[in-house]
Amino acid sequence: MRVDLLKNYPQLESCWGSVQEALNCLVEAFKAEGKLLVMGNGGSSSDAEHICAELTKGNYLRRELHPKEQELFGEDITILSKMLQNGLPAISLSSSHSFVTAFMNDVHPEFIFAQQIWVHGKENDVVLAISTSGNSRNVIAGLHTARAKKMKTILLTGGSDNRGKDVADITIAVPEFEVHRIQELHLPIYHFLCLELERIFFDAVEGLHYKKYN
Repeated sequence: MRVDLLKNYPQLESCWGSVQEALNCLVEAFKAEGKLLVMGNGGSSSDAEHICAELTKGNYLRRELHPKEQELFGEDITILSKMLQNGLPAISLSSSHSFVTAFMNDVHPEFIFAQQIWVHGKENDVVLAISTSGNSRNVIAGLHTARAKKMKTILLTGGSDNRGKDVADITIAVPEFEVHRIQELHLPIYHFLCLELERIFFDAVEGLHYKKYN
């Protein structure tokens, strides 16, 4: 997969080490039954939704339930056990519109992500912050809150120096400076991460999901 990523996007060679570090961080978190919380504004909010969709359902693999999991449903609801897929728990912090608008109105818009991380975040969880500038105040507040809760944090950003790099545990800084070009390089990176996570956890031969039943 590294060959494919760098073959198609050779400019990402400069941040390959950070991408691998982020992958290892996510693998460790999911092994420990942690979850991923993703935050971002505008187009980065759409990227957050995209990532969560890739992890929660099958991508290239169908991620069918193991026969022992199917047995939990009983014979009367076999169709449900056949339709469900295994996934990795990932939540977009922009998607709860009722909460976001209520908190913005009742408290303060700067802390919409921080509040959710404070309530939902656990020590084995990971926060992925997507910010082209790395300076979005609500994202920085979320990163600080994650640190207070002893959660690991990953920042996906651009090449400029920014406040987020000083807070996040891992920074993936693509070598671009214009918003649309930064976003164009964020996409292949998180596609790579999602595909690798699917391969690691759900491959029928190698995957950790199946190993626990052997």
